[in-house]
Amino acid sequence: MLAAALRAPVSGRSWRALAYCVAGLPLGLGGFAAVLVLLAAGTGLTVTVAGAVPGLALLVLGLGLARGLGSTQRWLAARLLQVRLASPPPRPRPAGVAARLESALRDGRSWRAAAYVTLRFPLCCLGCYVVLVCWLYGLFFLTYPIWWSIAIGVHDGHPRARHGVPSLLSPLGVGGGLHISTLGGAFLVMLFAIPLLLAAPWLTRGLAHADAWLLRSLLAPASLAARVAELERTRALAVDDAAARLRKVERDLHDGTQARLAALALTLGMAREKLDESSDAADPDRARALVETAHASAKQALVELRDLARGIHPPVLDNGLPEALESLVGQSVFPIGLGTEIAERPTPAIETIAYFCAAELVANAVKHSGATTGRVEVVQQGGVLVVRVADNGRGGAHPAPGGGLAGLAERVQTVDGTIGIDSPAGGPTVVTVELPMHA
Repeated sequence: MLAAALRAPVSGRSWRALAYCVAGLPLGLGGFAAVLVLLAAGTGLTVTVAGAVPGLALLVLGLGLARGLGSTQRWLAARLLQVRLASPPPRPRPAGVAARLESALRDGRSWRAAAYVTLRFPLCCLGCYVVLVCWLYGLFFLTYPIWWSIAIGVHDGHPRARHGVPSLLSPLGVGGGLHISTLGGAFLVMLFAIPLLLAAPWLTRGLAHADAWLLRSLLAPASLAARVAELERTRALAVDDAAARLRKVERDLHDGTQARLAALALTLGMAREKLDESSDAADPDRARALVETAHASAKQALVELRDLARGIHPPVLDNGLPEALESLVGQSVFPIGLGTEIAERPTPAIETIAYFCAAELVANAVKHSGATTGRVEVVQQGGVLVVRVADNGRGGAHPAPGGGLAGLAERVQTVDGTIGIDSPAGGPTVVTVELPMHA
């Protein structure tokens, strides 16, 4: 406890909370004043006949400003506090000025944003006091001997002035002037810095936590709306993934198997022509060579078709995920351990996704990590299937846009799954995929 209190003033979490509070001060104070003026003026004008339209326009402007301030605050919270909230859908914009005014005034998210700006104002005032008193005065007292030396000055060993800076102590309730005449007294003033700097980070974190609570309460989408939005997003991912797979199958058939079968038909036709020629012009050796070429092409086409079918649904999965993974790790170029503990067999869709995730992660380890050993673990934890692939490679894996890990993340999200990547520089790399047992 004591160690945590001593580390708090220099911890990254405290400095991020301080940066959040400082960055949010002008938004909170200035934004509150602007939104309050616009809403108050708009409300006052709407009760008059002549000012109804301008009043409604001011109300809409105030609500739009509040919504913009809420979006900015969400961005700050995501960057500095790691508090990520889903953005609300854009405000509907129907045709016609009257319809747009009505839609803007009936938008509940804008009114919640205005409530957030209003309730955040006292937090900003308190944050301003904490920043000025605790942080700035704490740093001032910590370095007070330096300021005392600058303010007092020394000439021939005799101080030219005997007073410090009394106005800086008034927020702490210290009345009168600060009369420090010796350097030792200036060092005693440093003791004031200890309680201030120890309390500052905790107060700052508390303010940031309260602000984050307000954000979640007023600006986060409702649980049902968030779930609907997530389902819409994952449905779009599933449709895109299915379309991409169909395009890949079509491309593989067109560029590979179809072209090989066309060449096979052409070769067989040439062999038939050789066999149909008269005995004088017949060339059995040439015909035999053409038939051998056709035979090789037919076997290669069968291999390509088998690989294509395996890419759609590996036949080894018919015997269950553990046997499929045994076959997978057995084909690796370096030793890979396998551990499975599945009490209940998942649905076929989940088995397929789990297998392809493991296959992709093993392939990444072989191609990019420089690993010499690895391990694949698949365990059932309640209603969740956990697939964990680890290797002792160089690390540094991250989901780059368009890369294999990003594709895996999109695939598992289609069934409400998650993926976690722990890959520090120098390794090891551990990728954990969690999937529901039933899609």
